[in-house]
Amino acid sequence: MAKEIAVFLGPDGACAKLGEPGHVVIFRRAQGSWQVDREEDVSLGEVKGMGELRAKIAGMLRLMDGCRIFVARSASGVPYFELEKAGCSVWEYHGKPASFLEHIWDLEEKDRTPAKPPASPAVPVPEERSPGHFYISLAEMQRNDAEVSSKQVLRKFIRGGRFDTLEISCSHTPWP
Repeated sequence: MAKEIAVFLGPDGACAKLGEPGHVVIFRRAQGSWQVDREEDVSLGEVKGMGELRAKIAGMLRLMDGCRIFVARSASGVPYFELEKAGCSVWEYHGKPASFLEHIWDLEEKDRTPAKPPASPAVPVPEERSPGHFYISLAEMQRNDAEVSSKQVLRKFIRGGRFDTLEISCSHTPWP
């Protein structure tokens, strides 16, 4: 994925509100710095109806050409909805791009990195004391790991059926 961020800038070079005069600038990160890749003037403030507004936003999306991070000082209403519908992350920031591009990219990367699912508790297995003869202490197991139930321990083992005897030490009836 190209490292790109689209920013809506006003005439002063700082983030502007969508609806104010401005231009969309696509910044691309290359060789450790953010550079202007492409830009276009956009005016959403003086449109004649929803159709024209949506057409202008569609033009912005064409300019973005796959860039899915959009920054403006303020974005709301139809423009916000259309950007979000197109799969864009919409950020609201004040200031000039040099002060926030790297920060936004880092936050987006964290969101894209899938969180590791919590490790499921290791389910103990009965110990084979002699061929076909197994033993397990459910009382000890539950003292050591309250997250594992006797049912989890015994069900898979019993369904496997590869034992002659299973001795269970417990302080409760394992399951009905």
